[in-house]
Amino acid sequence: MSVFMVERSLKGISMEDLGGAQKAAIATAAQMREQGDSISYIRSTFAPEDGRCMCLFDGESAEQVKKLNDTAGIPYDRVVPAMDLTP
Repeated sequence: MSVFMVERSLKGISMEDLGGAQKAAIATAAQMREQGDSISYIRSTFAPEDGRCMCLFDGESAEQVKKLNDTAGIPYDRVVPAMDLTP
């Protein structure tokens, strides 16, 4: 599996809606795993000043990560391969 970053523009989103989107991503990843997909939500970083949100997923392809976000109903600008550099 590889890490993919989902870039989002969420300016003006409420913290309640942001939390709901995160829960939807986690739940959709769990549903996809139950169906045999190898995918998981890692974490998100949100910059409220300009509404940028970066979410990391561990998955097999960008298309699979797009499918998760489309299924969860979470808007995104693009999905790109990434490197998770957490120490």
